[in-house]
Amino acid sequence: MDSTKTKKEQLPWELIEEVLSHVPPRSLVRFRTVCKRWNTLFNDKTFINNHTWTFRFILTTKSKIYSVSINPKIVVRELTLDIPGIQPEIKHLVDCNEFLLCCMDKGASVWNPWLNLSRWIKADVSEPSSRFRIDGIGYDTDNHNNNNNNMIVKERLYTTIGSYRKDHSHEAWWGIHDFASEEWKDLEVEPSQGDKEPFLLTKSGVSLNGNLYWVAFYDENDPLYHLLNFSFVSKRFSDLLCYLPCGMNHPRDALVLRVFRGDRFSLLKQCHVTKKIEIWVTKNMISVEDGNDVVWMNFMTLSIPNFPGLVPNKYSYSQPSYFIQHKRLVMCSCDETGKPWIYVVEENKLISKVHMSSVVDPWPLHCTYFPSLVPVPGGRRKEAELHV
Repeated sequence: MDSTKTKKEQLPWELIEEVLSHVPPRSLVRFRTVCKRWNTLFNDKTFINNHTWTFRFILTTKSKIYSVSINPKIVVRELTLDIPGIQPEIKHLVDCNEFLLCCMDKGASVWNPWLNLSRWIKADVSEPSSRFRIDGIGYDTDNHNNNNNNMIVKERLYTTIGSYRKDHSHEAWWGIHDFASEEWKDLEVEPSQGDKEPFLLTKSGVSLNGNLYWVAFYDENDPLYHLLNFSFVSKRFSDLLCYLPCGMNHPRDALVLRVFRGDRFSLLKQCHVTKKIEIWVTKNMISVEDGNDVVWMNFMTLSIPNFPGLVPNKYSYSQPSYFIQHKRLVMCSCDETGKPWIYVVEENKLISKVHMSSVVDPWPLHCTYFPSLVPVPGGRRKEAELHV
């Protein structure tokens, strides 16, 4: 046969996708350079969601860290967070899109558990009586700086924001930590409503498009709550000029803000008395400049007989974690004994209820997590390992 007429045989694209969905995540990072089509595929959330190594919840106890996969069945696996010289006893867990923040006494680990890459951020607290926490990760985009040491991941200059309070004090110090310089800088905070100080209902910020958002209120009698925004560009707090579609009617109501479809918000509310669950979503993508145009729509209302309360006690840390996939709602919550459960709800029916019996300690911290192939910024040694 004439070799000039021989055509290269190629596998069907569907089969290539299937094979790649079984490849370890670290290898996928190296495979980005194979061709543009592969690189585009690895940015596709549908591909990552169908990957066999994908998980959607992280749970931590005093002694263990777990991942929880949902599709096609619920699978719990142990994870390892390796921080040289530090015993990882996690006190607070924050989902920051590409990364997790694992907050501890002396600082926090910025962690991509899918790639098993992490970076330690030391707390900037000189007084031992202070309570420190890191609230979230954001970024500023610098299109004019060509210094490769500063251009971290898609031209994003990643920054964390943290706060500490002296014991029994309501006054908080705020600071920002730059990933490139590894320095903390004091942040001057001006009240967004004159002399009124906001009360943050949520313990950590929800990260969207580089900014952080909290559910906040200025008066305990406010019937509705605000969205408080921190911009890493202006380094300022401000109110997003909209109210949430609901407030808190009972201390054990569930009220959780999440990112929806990558560019807007969803809000879960469960009434403690009736156990009815409402899911609200914003109609359009969120923009700080267009805060006046935020419109909330009711996305789902669930009234399921004998459905458990998602806040089993009066403490805010027991709020549920959840994500929405098409018309399916998946939630993680602890019961009144501290045992963790996964609930899957669709079309006003409880599809499954699974007790995660392999989680050894009661009252685990938990949060949602959508895996990504974004390396932890600034971790140069481990980033280099990905390309070996």
